[in-house]
Amino acid sequence: MKLFIAEKPSLGRAIAEALPGPKKREEGYIRCGDDTWVSWCIGHLLEQAEPDAYDPAFKQWRLEHLPILPGEWQLQPKSGTRKQLTVLRKLVKQADCLVHAGDPDREGQLLVDEVIAWLKVPAPKRASVQRCLISDLNPEAVRRALAQLKPNRDFVPLSTSALARSRADWLYGINLTRACTIQGQQSGYQGVLSVGRVQTPVLGLVVRRDESIEAFVSKPFYEVLALVETPAGEHFQAKWQPSEACAAYQDEEGRVISKALAENVIRRITDQPANITQLHRKTKQQPAPLPYSLSALQIDAGKRYGMSAQQVLDTCQSLYEKHTLITYPRSDSRYLPEEHFSRAERVVKAIRSTCPALAEAADGTDLHLRSKAWNDKKVDAHHAIIPTEKQASGTRLSANEQRLYELIARQYLMQFYPHWRYQDTEVVLDIAGGCFIARARETLDSGWKVLFPSRQSDDEGDEPNQPALPSLQQGQTLHCLSGTLQDKMTQPPKHFTDATLLAAMTGIARYVKDPEIRKILRETDGLGTEATRAGIIELLFKRQFLMRQGKQILATPAGKGLINSLPEPTTLPDMTAEWEARLDAISQREDSYQAFMQSLESTLSYLISQVSQAAIRVPAGMGNRPKRKVTRRRKTSVYKK
Repeated sequence: MKLFIAEKPSLGRAIAEALPGPKKREEGYIRCGDDTWVSWCIGHLLEQAEPDAYDPAFKQWRLEHLPILPGEWQLQPKSGTRKQLTVLRKLVKQADCLVHAGDPDREGQLLVDEVIAWLKVPAPKRASVQRCLISDLNPEAVRRALAQLKPNRDFVPLSTSALARSRADWLYGINLTRACTIQGQQSGYQGVLSVGRVQTPVLGLVVRRDESIEAFVSKPFYEVLALVETPAGEHFQAKWQPSEACAAYQDEEGRVISKALAENVIRRITDQPANITQLHRKTKQQPAPLPYSLSALQIDAGKRYGMSAQQVLDTCQSLYEKHTLITYPRSDSRYLPEEHFSRAERVVKAIRSTCPALAEAADGTDLHLRSKAWNDKKVDAHHAIIPTEKQASGTRLSANEQRLYELIARQYLMQFYPHWRYQDTEVVLDIAGGCFIARARETLDSGWKVLFPSRQSDDEGDEPNQPALPSLQQGQTLHCLSGTLQDKMTQPPKHFTDATLLAAMTGIARYVKDPEIRKILRETDGLGTEATRAGIIELLFKRQFLMRQGKQILATPAGKGLINSLPEPTTLPDMTAEWEARLDAISQREDSYQAFMQSLESTLSYLISQVSQAAIRVPAGMGNRPKRKVTRRRKTSVYKK
């Protein structure tokens, strides 16, 4: 008998539907024909044991117990999952062949592997386990996946990487949370001061942004625009570029801070010849943005609709599991397998039927075009989020489901539109000895941008305001009619929003000074993973370290107090960068679990000693006030990363 173990009931039902033979629903599984059963986990059925499982003394939170380092790691059934675990125990024992059908990512690999290990499956049977990778719950897609089973042993390094991550997060969270909470009590704070390898650097980002805004002092600066006229009576503007001689009148960003200097420039250039010393024209093109990863979708949905990262994830899960209208949503990839290209016509047909608002865009596609999205070399366990081939014109979607489906579908359709072609022009003028530059961009072929008529310049933050310049020639002499003084004030950085905080987490490298660590972060996925970022942000709100003010996200006094009391390494993304680099190396067989854990234990001892000597000053009336004393046993959720 063959047993499929899916990650969730919805995936189990999809597998059963795609298998041949009559179906019979049983308690916790489905019979498919005479010799195939499909069962499932309900997410993680197991979790790391509490500290007191290793030693009853650990029920008390004491500094002298730290660091807590399990000799032999223990898992325990999660509350509410024992019944399904019992079902799986019975089925696994009876099965001749096991098929691992966890989600196609690091956590999905570990989730089923740890159940198989917990149930003490004999070594020969474990060695023969097969792996089924499913990213689309529609029957045809599931049948394709069922026909391409792989040996599960090929994914052992991925599972080991996930196991290292899980245990390391437990060690880090358990030990530092206890150390900080105990120290926080010394200043009268009676809540749990949760510290995590990812959540604390994210909180650090917000705290530092808030503090830089509070400390910001706005200062005036000045720009000069020259109004230039051609012999044909056409007009355009050129911006003054201060020379090195003006350095004494500029700030560190090169902005002119002397109003008298700017006014003098205006007097000098008014009613003067303007000689074109350089003229550059360059035709360029830009391909369509790639299909969405989860983070890219969360950022766009946050900007357009004000949706939080968690709202986007929850809505995507509904589109994937309930409606089967999109592929696996917790994806960090923006590329597609090359074999998917042959299905484009069916996907576009489904979009036209499911989303009438995109019918015209679907009709405008050229299905012979192949964008750079189709690239097998850039696809691992899962691919970009795209619409499935399912047509659902009669399906009732919620407003958020409609919005996200349309975003995902539009991004897919763009892959079958030509490049956006444009011409950039730069004109350098000499006016009364001063250098002035005019830039313009003219669209030659809108290409994929016709799908975004209202946001032609979203992808080019420095795109010129002037759509075009008059016909000009190098060496030509024009006339400067006058100068305009632009009186401006420096602006503080903006508070984070859901979209910008998520963008900061994915692009965390820009916040790191060390070039080696910055390089690592560029090569990894930043802070957190596609599947965890939304939950981490929500967790910081739940623990009252963050708060909302309209669309803005700010740190609470408790959040600020915690960050300013902790050892700096715990509040920076550097450690996460190093972890992710090593975890990736483990998944590639280039590093070992043992070496990673040994280095972590050394780091923990150092950080605990730092915390135990620090004064954790958090406002006593703020934060996550527990219902029970912190010396009592706590759920593992306190220690989430």
